[in-house]
Amino acid sequence: MITAYAYQNRELITTELNVGDKVPESTLWLDLLKPDDAERQWLRLFSAEEVPDEEDIKEIEASARFYQNQDGLHINSLFPQRVSSDVRAVNVSFNLRERFLLTMREEDVGLIRLLRNYLRLGRLDITTPQGLLLELFTLKVDYLSDLIEDIYSILENVGEQVFNDEELDGVFKLITLQEDSNGKIRLSLLDTQRSLRYMQRYYRDRLSDENLKDIREMLSDIESLMPHSQFIFDKLQFLLDAAMGFSGLQQNKIIKIFSVSAVVFLPPTLIASSYGMNFHIMPELDWRFGYPMAVALMLASAAGTYFFFKRKGWL
Repeated sequence: MITAYAYQNRELITTELNVGDKVPESTLWLDLLKPDDAERQWLRLFSAEEVPDEEDIKEIEASARFYQNQDGLHINSLFPQRVSSDVRAVNVSFNLRERFLLTMREEDVGLIRLLRNYLRLGRLDITTPQGLLLELFTLKVDYLSDLIEDIYSILENVGEQVFNDEELDGVFKLITLQEDSNGKIRLSLLDTQRSLRYMQRYYRDRLSDENLKDIREMLSDIESLMPHSQFIFDKLQFLLDAAMGFSGLQQNKIIKIFSVSAVVFLPPTLIASSYGMNFHIMPELDWRFGYPMAVALMLASAAGTYFFFKRKGWL
């Protein structure tokens, strides 16, 4: 799907384009969502070089994620996306041209919808594609900050749940999920930092003083968020160690019960096995009270062993 956006006097004008249509002169933002082969071929008509495909966008090398050519500045950046209780990272390709900002993506991204909504409501004063790109990155940094705060809130009650047998399985799942989410948040922070530093270093001459100020502020925000992300990693590791330790402690208690039970029933077993031997000469075999005496002796030996362990504090 190809959508052209023009933004004039804080009014968003949306135009749905078909293959073969020309890009309107007033376009500030050209967005391609899940482009098919025909739409990619249409984009090649006014692109100096090959249009990146999905595999190109996912490349992690710096030379593939940040570069310039005749079409302008190219940036491939990870955008966080919360799906239910999970956090996903979606790759978005940006091509900053003289006239407009070109975006390509294979999935719908919540932050792009948010930016579009802000433009529709006239809440932003943007006149250049550079300003549009930096505004989207600002929303991204703010959203990453919100995600970190969400993880803090989720982990507040985990410490108490760690020492609850019934909730222990849920705690392990929660810790694993939050560790994965925090990893994706940290990856998005690092990716955004690399993107902004590349613009600051190699695209500086085309940025206004206001743009450079916004970049510096975002880099400062990212620097302040990184320690929070590391703290969450440390806290998750502590909670995981605590949960593993408590789980091991509970297992040791169960094993202790089985061990004590085996020792308690050892004397009765010895007595029973003694009278189970097939010798002809055993005085108690012909005794009238031999069986009750053997049963009483087994019960007494088991009770004696139990109270001995209880007195020692081993139970």
